[in-house]
Amino acid sequence: MADTEGERRPAGELEASVLAALWSAGTPLSAAQVRATISQDLARTTVATLLTRLHEKGIVDRRPAGRGFVYFPVQDAHGLTARRMHRELDQVGDDRGIVLARFVEGLSPHDEAALRRLLEESGG
Repeated sequence: MADTEGERRPAGELEASVLAALWSAGTPLSAAQVRATISQDLARTTVATLLTRLHEKGIVDRRPAGRGFVYFPVQDAHGLTARRMHRELDQVGDDRGIVLARFVEGLSPHDEAALRRLLEESGG
């Protein structure tokens, strides 16, 4: 699982490749099918381990198929990003307001307008 010159690829990069394969397939895939879809040259066991970790994190779900499992994403890419944002907010405890204020301060005018529009539409 090493890149050229003996460097290891970040796990996040590999997980992103696996998720991209699942999202583009639109149907549940086995570890072997995911491996055949991604551009990285990984062992089937490496892909199976990545899928198991994504399942443990609740990012993908699985169902029995043959002697193993087929995997499918629980959310699309946008839903996963929103989930990560919620998780980050949950970790700051009582400082949520401060974190949200800093987030809003860093928004571009376009993103701020989009956020205002979404809040108005949701009654927030």
